[in-house]
Amino acid sequence: MNVLLWHVHGSWTTSFVHGKHRYLVPVTPDRGPYGLGRARTYPWPDSAVEVEPAALRRAEVDVVVLQRPEEYDLACDWLGRRVGRDVPAVYVEHNTPKGDVPHTRHPMADRDDLLIAHVTGFNELFWDTGGTRTTVVEHGVVPPRATYTGELDRLAVVINEPVRRWRVTGTDLLPRFAEIAPLDVFGMGVAGLAERLGLPPDRVTGHDDVPQDRMHAELARRRAYLHLCRWTSLGLSLIEAMAIGMPVVALATTEAVVAVPPDAGVLSTRVDTLLEAAHRFVADPATARRVGAEARAAAGARYGLERFLADWDRLLEEEACASR
Repeated sequence: MNVLLWHVHGSWTTSFVHGKHRYLVPVTPDRGPYGLGRARTYPWPDSAVEVEPAALRRAEVDVVVLQRPEEYDLACDWLGRRVGRDVPAVYVEHNTPKGDVPHTRHPMADRDDLLIAHVTGFNELFWDTGGTRTTVVEHGVVPPRATYTGELDRLAVVINEPVRRWRVTGTDLLPRFAEIAPLDVFGMGVAGLAERLGLPPDRVTGHDDVPQDRMHAELARRRAYLHLCRWTSLGLSLIEAMAIGMPVVALATTEAVVAVPPDAGVLSTRVDTLLEAAHRFVADPATARRVGAEARAAAGARYGLERFLADWDRLLEEEACASR
């Protein structure tokens, strides 16, 4: 099929475009948020092709994958068709609800012209989608090429915009872990993080917007992975770290309690428990390696790319057939 979707979340889209279809990715001259085009720091197959908005009126599109509310009107305008009526549509919800949780109304609530596909069961449970049909397609990741060594007695974290998002991403908790071992924080907008935390740069080192393969290689050298998010959807970086073979130290919030089984790391809502776990992994490389091996097996079993693509193939085909 020809699938129209916007490049919004790099890791998720990287997995999605590894399927058997042709993926039409809008591109605009400014490569802004609604015309980013192909990824430049993630490896994408040739089946993901850039398409200018003006060309979409003539393009064959079998299904539209929406990820932001404003994309619905944009798709109708660019295609010259009624999305959800003339061409089937699936809305992917990546995020946990914000605002009056658990009463938050989804922007696509009470619609009969599309399906909402949540990336976690937690998201489906907490969003109020009214009468709109919903399903869950759990994440899948392209297997990282890096393999865990844990040679550096440092802790790794991946957070986008840790200063702006602060308590949401657990940024305020980082200084307590920096007392145990130096932290390497990867992601977008991490420059200046040490100064904002009031810590010397030898305790918190920011690695800003590192290409995915290189980031994976660097993560693999760190002893353990920290996941301190209080209220975000399940980050693919957590699954990727597990797939590399890293032991996990994580807050037991949102979908993390499902993603990280007990043998793959330590989860708790008590920060002192997580500090003890981080100290144990830093001090005992053999234990870290054993737990990391369990994490890798768990990630492969639950978040394998083949399962993810098979689930999406089934869903897209069902929606395309239902509209005929």
